[in-house]
Amino acid sequence: MDLQQLIEKFDLQKHPEGGYFKETYRSEGKIENKNLPNYFTGDRNYSTSIYFLLTSESFSAFHKINQDETWHFYLGTTLKLHMISPEGEYSFIRIGNDILNDEVPQFVVPAQYWFAAEVIQKDSFAFTGCTVAPGFDFSDFVLPTRKELIEVFPQHKEIITQLTHH
Repeated sequence: MDLQQLIEKFDLQKHPEGGYFKETYRSEGKIENKNLPNYFTGDRNYSTSIYFLLTSESFSAFHKINQDETWHFYLGTTLKLHMISPEGEYSFIRIGNDILNDEVPQFVVPAQYWFAAEVIQKDSFAFTGCTVAPGFDFSDFVLPTRKELIEVFPQHKEIITQLTHH
């Protein structure tokens, strides 16, 4: 499959952070707000899942959510996932099929971590899935400006500049 076939086959739409997505699951059950940490506003579904497609011509800009997010690799080339912990520690992981070279097919980004992703190989893409629990809601999504994130983590200015839009 090529990129356009994937977009059409799975009816993917542009995502605000970069790439393409489609929600594939939203649990019927909900967690009442009173049972969630105070940084949530409103009830949340137990879990949600999306398809996420990223190309080498774009990147998923640094953002954070209130939930743990599990990434699942399906096909394409390696995805490099960059993270900055709330305490300011930078790390990265390679998500893909080359397990013998330290790539992982699944990885969990902890809640409240800032994270961004990029496809390493030119002229390629990574087709993945993301599962969030408690379920995703756009009110949990924070997409900072470059300036805002550099003010908090000046020691990571280079990678923040590379993986933010403005």
